[in-house]
Amino acid sequence: MAAISSLPFAALRGASEWRPSSTAAAVSGAVVLSARARRGTRSVVRCVATAGDVPPTVAETKLNFLKSYKRPIPSIYSTVLQELLVQQHLMRYKRTYQYDPVFALGFVTVYDQLMEGYPSNEDRDSIFKAYITALNEDPDQYRADAQKMEEWARSQNGNSLVDFSSRDGEIEAILKDVSERAKGKGNFSYSRFFAVGLFRLLELANATEPTVLDKLCAALNVNKRSVDRDLDVYRNILSKLVQAKELLKEYVDREKKKREERSETPKPNEAVTKFDGNLYSMRH
Repeated sequence: MAAISSLPFAALRGASEWRPSSTAAAVSGAVVLSARARRGTRSVVRCVATAGDVPPTVAETKLNFLKSYKRPIPSIYSTVLQELLVQQHLMRYKRTYQYDPVFALGFVTVYDQLMEGYPSNEDRDSIFKAYITALNEDPDQYRADAQKMEEWARSQNGNSLVDFSSRDGEIEAILKDVSERAKGKGNFSYSRFFAVGLFRLLELANATEPTVLDKLCAALNVNKRSVDRDLDVYRNILSKLVQAKELLKEYVDREKKKREERSETPKPNEAVTKFDGNLYSMRH
C-alpha cells in the first residue's frame, strides 16, 4: 500500500497564493473510492435499510456530522470527507446493507490514509467518531473490529488466508458468514470499502502472489473483476493525496519562510532608533 507521508499543517484558510479548492478538487475528482453513484442510486436519496424504516436523507447525515464536529476542517481534508460521507450514506441505507468487519477494516484503512498528517491526533479521532456516529453506527466497533482483523491477518500467510473455511476461530467465522451472505443466503452489498478491506488483509499477511487474491475472492464469493477495478481506483486516490499533500507542504514551508523573513526585518522606527543609538555612542 502506498504510504502518505505526514505533513505539518498551518495557516491554510485564507491563503492567496495557494488554492486549496483546486487541490481538493483534484483529489475528489477520483473521488474517494469513486463517488459516482451506481445505476439506480443517483436519484434515490432515501435508501431503505430494512422494511418499514425511513432512513435520513444525505443532507441530514451531513448535518449530523457537522453538529458533532463543529471545528473547521482544512479544505484538502474536508472536501474528500464530505464525498466519502455521501458515498457511505448511500451504502449504509441500501436494503441489502449489513455491517461486517471486513467493510470496517476497509473504511478505517481509507480514513487513516486520508487523515495521515492531520495537525492534531485528537481532532482526527474526534472527526472519525463524528463521521461514524452521523451514519448511526458505532465508531468504537469499527476500530475494534478493524484491529481484530489486522491482528489476525498478521499471523496468516497466503495459503492460510484463503483456507479460512476449513478452520475454526472468530475471524474465520466472520469470513464464513461473509461468504454465505455473498452467495445469496443473506444481506450482502459489495462496496469499495470491502475491496480495500481485502487488500489490507493480503498486505498484512504478506500475500504478494496475484493468485491469492483470486482464490480469496472465490472463497468469499466476491466478483474479482470488481475488486480489481476498485483497488485501482484506491491506488489512484492515494497517489493524488500524496501529490496534494506535497503541494500543501510546499505552501506551508513557503509561508513559514516568509514569516521568518518578516520577523527578522526591523521595523522603520526600530531601525531609526538603532541608528541614533549607534551615532550617539560614536560621539561619546
